[in-house]
Amino acid sequence: MTNTREDIFEELKVLIETQLDEGTVAKITMDSHFEDDLKIDSLDIIELVIKIEDQFNVEIDDETATELKTVADVLDFILTASVDDSAN
Repeated sequence: MTNTREDIFEELKVLIETQLDEGTVAKITMDSHFEDDLKIDSLDIIELVIKIEDQFNVEIDDETATELKTVADVLDFILTASVDDSAN
């Protein structure tokens, strides 16, 4: 993947915005916590993980998904998975 960190962050923000409840106004930053800041519940997180897997061509197992608490966590995971993929 040749996308920069900022490119991936912008794509990720779009995906996250689709999971926010209607009427929820939140500024999505790298430090945004899915549950505390963005009020994304566990069902929405599952849907978001599926969208991330599809969008970025990565696989997120259940254990890893529970460890992804912030936008930065997801971004770092995507970047690491992309590097691992290109090394193979």
